[in-house]
Amino acid sequence: MKKIVIAAMALTLSMSVMTSCRDTKDKAKEATEDAANSLKEAGDDLEKAADDAADAMKEAGEKALDSIKKAGEETMDAAEKAGQDMKEAAKKAIDSI
Repeated sequence: MKKIVIAAMALTLSMSVMTSCRDTKDKAKEATEDAANSLKEAGDDLEKAADDAADAMKEAGEKALDSIKKAGEETMDAAEKAGQDMKEAAKKAIDSI
């Protein structure tokens, strides 16, 4: 009878260990899947951030080009006006002679 009780206790202990190992395996698998999903989401977020940064840089570049173009046009207009002013001044100088 003593051997049967010991055997039953040993069987119960081994079943408990097996169940615990199975639970641990399932939890490890779930944790691995969660980690993989988190890494995928992080990768997607990084890709989106990189795209946003590229778009922002492109927009900044376009604005800079527009500003340079505008400044060039303003410079050309000012140079043309200065040329006309000089022409008029020269004409007045010649007329006064």
